[in-house]
Amino acid sequence: MTGFAWGSLSTIRVRLAAALAAALLPVLVIGVAQSAIAFNRERIALRENLGFAAERSAATARSRMEGAGILLQTLAPGAIGYQCADRLAEVARRIPGYANLVRFDRRGRVACAAGDVPYDPLRAMKPWFQRLQRGDPLVITRDPGTANVPSVLAAVRATASDNSFDGAFAAVITLSSLQPSVSDPTLPAHADVALADASGRYISETDGRAFPKLPAGWRAPGQKTGALIFYGFDARGERRVYSAAPVAGDEVYVVLSAQSPGLLSWARLNPLSGILFPLMTFGLALAAVLAVTEQVVIRWINYLQRIASLYARGRFSVRPVQAERAPPEIRELAETLEDMADAIVGRDASLRDNLAQKDALMREIHHRVKNNLQVISSLLNMQQRALTDPAARAAMSDTRQRITALALIYRALYQGPDLKRVDLRPFLEELTAQLVTGEIGHGPPVRTALSVDALVIDPDRLAPLALFAVEAITNAQKHAFAGRGGMLTVNFHVAGEEARLEISDDGQASEEALVSSGVGRVLMTAFARQLRGRSELVRNDAGGVTARLIFPTPVADEPLPDAGGRAGGNQAAA
Repeated sequence: MTGFAWGSLSTIRVRLAAALAAALLPVLVIGVAQSAIAFNRERIALRENLGFAAERSAATARSRMEGAGILLQTLAPGAIGYQCADRLAEVARRIPGYANLVRFDRRGRVACAAGDVPYDPLRAMKPWFQRLQRGDPLVITRDPGTANVPSVLAAVRATASDNSFDGAFAAVITLSSLQPSVSDPTLPAHADVALADASGRYISETDGRAFPKLPAGWRAPGQKTGALIFYGFDARGERRVYSAAPVAGDEVYVVLSAQSPGLLSWARLNPLSGILFPLMTFGLALAAVLAVTEQVVIRWINYLQRIASLYARGRFSVRPVQAERAPPEIRELAETLEDMADAIVGRDASLRDNLAQKDALMREIHHRVKNNLQVISSLLNMQQRALTDPAARAAMSDTRQRITALALIYRALYQGPDLKRVDLRPFLEELTAQLVTGEIGHGPPVRTALSVDALVIDPDRLAPLALFAVEAITNAQKHAFAGRGGMLTVNFHVAGEEARLEISDDGQASEEALVSSGVGRVLMTAFARQLRGRSELVRNDAGGVTARLIFPTPVADEPLPDAGGRAGGNQAAA
């Protein structure tokens, strides 16, 4: 028998694996769900933190610009007169982030400045200057015409002694000083920072590859909620989350960029508390159960299976001694298997004894039947001698020969190795010899020639076949060999599904002998019918008569073990 295969869905391995998988599946599902929830929570937290960071950065920049306004108001009274430019240059040098400090008169001309100011004859017409002229105390705007670097202009209104408009005092703040630092601990890890104008063009950035084109309508949500949060892909194709908040009115925005945590990348950052740990637990549990199943159950079942295969082949002396190291349940099964083997051995011995006794009894019965038939034959022989009528003596002789043939069958049964089968070849040899020998003292000798194929046949078929042979040989002795002797030929051949017995003499048979319907011919026909065959009486090439019996060949079987070397091409009885 072969071992259990993985291909079958009904094996112990597959069933245990399926049961464990079903038991661990809720754990795996819960772990994955927790990971997904944690991932979503962290994603939301990143969005919120990035938005808050953008708002804080914008608020910091605005406070600095508003602080610049306070500084300008403080410096405004001294921003005229002798050495005005030197004083403003000293202030700009001491306070980082200021590109220039400028005092404009009421017509927008430069009255005093810490540094060079680009010439602009239309400065008085600029919106920021007009707003100051109309009375706004502070204006913050981005005016490219006040500096040679990207900057923001913070301007305060200057007044004369009568409180009339007397120009403006402006501070030029570089955008790079307003840009948050990426080292700020409040920013997400690996964040990048940029400043953008109202048209969506980036003014400055820490890494140009980290910022995509801003989406359409990006300014409106920031103006309503304080910060815009959106997702996009950078120049490297990585998905990132972005936040934008206004710095200087609606003209300058701070834009922050951070890595967007995908589910797999987040799981790589959190391998034990994420998806990897439940998957590892699930796989290790399955592997452990399968390994234990293989060592504790399957291995011992295969071992007991091999023991059972040996028992099936009759080797009951083998004992499952290795099962002593198996688990208690397997040991109990092995002990049960061993007890079964002992019981089979005991019953087998008892059956063999009973069969031997049965064979002995059957042989004794066959022997007694044979003896009784011989007694009857002897009585008939004595009665035959007392008769004076030749016809009566011949009839008595025929009956005695038939009884002798039956007695020979029983002797072949109890002397042979099998009580249910007889080897036909030695039986026909002995039957022919006995019939011919019985007539030696009554006339010239009769020679015999036998050619018999090996065939094992049961007594039910042997009896009519033997009686047919007795009738054929007796008729030859009466009609062909009487007073002259001759040659008796007995041929028995098996050809496929048909067997043929032919008994021939070399006498001179008349036509009346071939068509006669005496008792012998009637009996031969009856014996042929018992064998489901047919009989024929024909003239042979020697001029004598051939009695032929044709019947179906019995079912093939094993030859008898002690057939004396004569069993070759054996056919068994049905």
